[in-house]
Amino acid sequence: QVQLVESGGGLVQPGGSLRLSCAASGFTLDYYAIGWFRQAPGKEREGVSCISSSDGSTYYADSVKGRFTISRDNAKNTVYLQMNSLKPEDTAVYYCAADVGVRSLKQADFGSWGQGTQVTVSS
Repeated sequence: QVQLVESGGGLVQPGGSLRLSCAASGFTLDYYAIGWFRQAPGKEREGVSCISSSDGSTYYADSVKGRFTISRDNAKNTVYLQMNSLKPEDTAVYYCAADVGVRSLKQADFGSWGQGTQVTVSS
């Protein structure tokens, strides 16, 4: 059974950093692209970042370019999202998602989803 579990969320001050983890079980992460998405209160869920399975290409939403970095550790079956210079508008529930052959930030391209982890950026 494919399962994704996010962790690492929490409360951080503006300008701070957090590292989110997406741990996979039931499948080998090597063959899957992983995407990070977020949903703020009252807003639609949006794509944040994606890392491909084949060559490790990365994709970012314009709003996080230069601040967030996605990476994968296949040995640990885990994908990370390093978030620096956090802003209050980054506050949201963050989800990771997996699927084969994806190179996009489109929700519809991902079939397996985690339950999410809350990130709150506030002073």
